[in-house]
Amino acid sequence: MNHIVLIGRLVADPVLRYTQSGVAVTSFTLAVDRNRRKEDGQRATDFIDVVTWRKQAETCANNLTKGRLVAVSGRLQIRRYDDKDGIRRKAAEVVADRVQFLDRAKQDGAEQASDWGSGDDAPF
Repeated sequence: MNHIVLIGRLVADPVLRYTQSGVAVTSFTLAVDRNRRKEDGQRATDFIDVVTWRKQAETCANNLTKGRLVAVSGRLQIRRYDDKDGIRRKAAEVVADRVQFLDRAKQDGAEQASDWGSGDDAPF
């Protein structure tokens, strides 16, 4: 079984791209706190790369910004690639099946309700 559920905050705005065939793909990084604290008393944090596809990619790119709190459900993917120097590298990322917005978007200094979903899909 390969299933991951994360809750964290975006460390930067999502990046939207399109494949050569026109499929939308968005990537972003989540800061996810660990349960334990470091020796200095601060909470340890993992920075996890997330990828979304198609309509969900466009929704994330259009509605998420740095600092937003989200829940991500998906699978872990390990991919291999050659960097610009020809060195073989590995990258771990979560391919999201679902991204749920857990806070409200800030607009002009005031919080506004997110336009994500309705009914059972509403994050609040």
